[in-house]
Amino acid sequence: MAARTRSPLARLRALLGSDLAGVRNSLLALTISVMAASVAGLTLVAAQDELLRLPGLFAMIPGAIALRGNIFGGLGSRLSTSIHTGTFSTTPRANTVVGQNVLAAMVLSLALSVVLGVLAKTLVVVFGVENTVPIEDYIVVSVVGGVLASIVVLAVTLSLAAAAVRWGWDLDDVNAPLVTAAGDVFTVPALLGASVLVGRGTTTGLTAVLLTVLAVAATVLAFRSGLPLLDRILRESLPALSIAALLSLTGGLIVEKQADVFFSYTVLLVLLPGFLGAAGSLGGILSSRLSSKLHLGTVVPAAVPSREARGDMGAVFAMAVPVFALVAIVASLVAAAVDLTTPGFGSVLSAVLMGGLLATVFVSFVAYYGTISAVRLRLDPDTYGIPIVASSLDLLGAFTLVLAIVVVGIA
Repeated sequence: MAARTRSPLARLRALLGSDLAGVRNSLLALTISVMAASVAGLTLVAAQDELLRLPGLFAMIPGAIALRGNIFGGLGSRLSTSIHTGTFSTTPRANTVVGQNVLAAMVLSLALSVVLGVLAKTLVVVFGVENTVPIEDYIVVSVVGGVLASIVVLAVTLSLAAAAVRWGWDLDDVNAPLVTAAGDVFTVPALLGASVLVGRGTTTGLTAVLLTVLAVAATVLAFRSGLPLLDRILRESLPALSIAALLSLTGGLIVEKQADVFFSYTVLLVLLPGFLGAAGSLGGILSSRLSSKLHLGTVVPAAVPSREARGDMGAVFAMAVPVFALVAIVASLVAAAVDLTTPGFGSVLSAVLMGGLLATVFVSFVAYYGTISAVRLRLDPDTYGIPIVASSLDLLGAFTLVLAIVVVGIA
C-alpha cells in the first residue's frame, strides 16, 4: 500500500518537533513588537517637519533603534545563556554575571552612541545627502536620545530575564522581539526630543565635546575595573557593534534616499519600524536559539544545518508570513484611523509580504552562518553573531522593502 502523503501542516509539525510552544511564545512577542512599532511609526509621521528640517536624521533613526536592539538583545541573549547554563543570579552586585552585563550595556550605550553620531555624519556626506547638520548635532542627538532610551530598554530586558526565571519561559523566544518593541517605542521619541538641542551653536558644540569625553572616560574606567566579564564583553562588543552600526546606518540611508516616497504615502512611515523590527527580531530569535544550543552542544557548527538547526529555521519561516502580514494590516488600520495617505491596502500588503519573505530568506542564511562563523572563530556568538546578524538584516530589510515598493509600483 502506498504511503499516505502528509499534509503541509503535518510536515511543519514534524519539522518543529516539540517546539510548538516556543513558536507560540515567539509569535506572541512578535505581535506585541509589531503593535508597539506602529506607535514609533506614528511618531515618525508626527515628526515629518522635524525630519525635513534636519536632513540625515531620518537615516540615523534605524541605526539608533538597531543599536539599542543590538546592545540589549546581546545582553538578553547572554542572560539567557547564563539561565540555561545555571550561572544566572538576580543579585545586583557589580561582580556578578548580571552586574557586569548591565555595566557593559550602559558603557556600550554611551560610547557607541558617540560612534553612531560620527558614522551618521560621515555616511550622509559620502552618500551625498544635502544640507546636513554639523557633526556635533549628530553626536548630541545620538547620545542624549540614545542614553535616555537605553535606561528604559535596560529595565525591560532585566524584567524579561527575571520573568523567564520565575515562570519558566525560554528567554530566547521572547527577548529579541520585546526588546525591539521597547527600542522602537522609546528610541524614536527620545531622538526627536533630543533634536531640540540641535542648532544652538557653541552650546551644542560644547555639549558634544563633554559627552564624548564622558564616553571615553567611562570606557577607560570600565577597562580598568578589574572585572573580567565586563572587560571581555567590551573588548568583543565595541568592534562588533561599530560594524553593526555601520550596516544599520547604510540601511537607513537606503530609506533616506527614498524619503519622498515615504513622505508621500505616510502609511509607509507607520510600517517602517515594524518591518525592520520584524526582520531583525526573526534573525535575533534564530541567532539566540542557535547560540544557546551551540553553548549546550545540542547543535554543532556544521556547513550543512543539522535537523535541530533546520527546525529552528522552519520555525522562523512559519512565523514570517503572519508577522509580516500583521505589519501591513496594523499599518493600514492606523492609516485609516488617522487619515494618512496610502497607495491602497492591496499594494501595501503585497509590498510588505514580498519584501518580508525575501528578507526571511536572508534571515535564515545570515543568522545560521553568522552564528556558526562566530563559534568557529572562537568568538562568543551572543556578542558577535547576534549584533552582526541583526544589523545585516536592517540593511537587507531596508533593501528588500524599497525593492518591493518599486516592484509593486508604489514608487
